[in-house]
Amino acid sequence: MKRTIGLIGLSFILLTASVFAASSGTFKDGSNRTLGYITSDGTFKDSSNRTIGYVKSDGTYTDGSNRTLGYLKSDGTYTDGSNRTLGYLKSNGEVRDGSNRTLGYVTNGGTVKDGSNRTLGYAENIDKRHAAAFFFFYYKKYVKK
Repeated sequence: MKRTIGLIGLSFILLTASVFAASSGTFKDGSNRTLGYITSDGTFKDSSNRTIGYVKSDGTYTDGSNRTLGYLKSDGTYTDGSNRTLGYLKSNGEVRDGSNRTLGYVTNGGTVKDGSNRTLGYAENIDKRHAAAFFFFYYKKYVKK
């Protein structure tokens, strides 16, 4: 019995850690110019390769100085550092703001669109959650519209 509980607990820990694990990839604008990157350890970099932030295994997003910008909760809710809701990522890739208005979409192929269905950019080999964080919430100042 102890062994079964231990395995279940270990599986839960590994699953929880992998939920927010980053995969490395590139953020590009609608003209295919590089905006930034995310590395496999969760570091966000701008197009000049300067560190602009991090995502930690618990879903915390920080700036380049490691100050908390906000959190991504397991249900797809993005909050700021004071735990106020900024928005949501729905399972279909739709991104909504805190007032439940559509901000845009992140497709399975990595295309990021605004609420009017115009292409904002691309998230190549990047999890939808991190693409939404980059384009719509925590690092959007790096996205030129």
